[in-house]
Amino acid sequence: MQIENFLFSVSDALRWPVLVAVLLALAWSVIEIGILLAEVWRRRWRSINALENAVDQAEIDIVQGDQLGAIAALSSVSWSRPMREVMTSIVTLRPSPDAENRIAKRLADYDYNSLRRLERTRILVRMGPALGLMGTLIPLAPALAGLADGNVTQLTDNLRVAFGVTVAGLLTGALAFGVSLIRDRIYAQDFSDVEFAAANLAPDKHLAQHFVPSTVEHGHSTQVSLGNP
Repeated sequence: MQIENFLFSVSDALRWPVLVAVLLALAWSVIEIGILLAEVWRRRWRSINALENAVDQAEIDIVQGDQLGAIAALSSVSWSRPMREVMTSIVTLRPSPDAENRIAKRLADYDYNSLRRLERTRILVRMGPALGLMGTLIPLAPALAGLADGNVTQLTDNLRVAFGVTVAGLLTGALAFGVSLIRDRIYAQDFSDVEFAAANLAPDKHLAQHFVPSTVEHGHSTQVSLGNP
């Protein structure tokens, strides 16, 4: 009986922490909905034409040596601070040694950061129903005790708490699941945009030599390089 009493004491001690945790999780999911709406609103002007125009302009600026202009062009299609940072690194890291590997590392870190951002609501998808179930079962013990003693008020109060926590937990999980689905899509599209910019502004793309006819020797055209040797 000591084990049963100990388990009952643990369950009773978790009553208020679970109730507070359910309320915090529900509030957290509502806040995440507000943040999601702001993220969707910032991306309302997203289009493939705007992305292509920005990347083309950045490519022209890079050829002309205008690094700040290239960064500004890419910033116009960057929808978050991490996205803006990785777009900037695509331009600033081009002259450095092993630029392709360095840029690839920035892309990987950007992808990991997006996954970490998604974890905040994915945790709620599991945590909400789990807390709801705990909040349902914990009040049942005093409710049954009230039923055994003929205390209908105690029974009713505990059942109301149990059902209320169940609804709150399920609502938390449903809201978090919807937020996670939408964020998964928009973050994947953000990463696709970054990959498109990185591919079109790859360092080796601009290493081709530019030639113009110069003189004719022995019937063959001699060309002078305008690019770097």
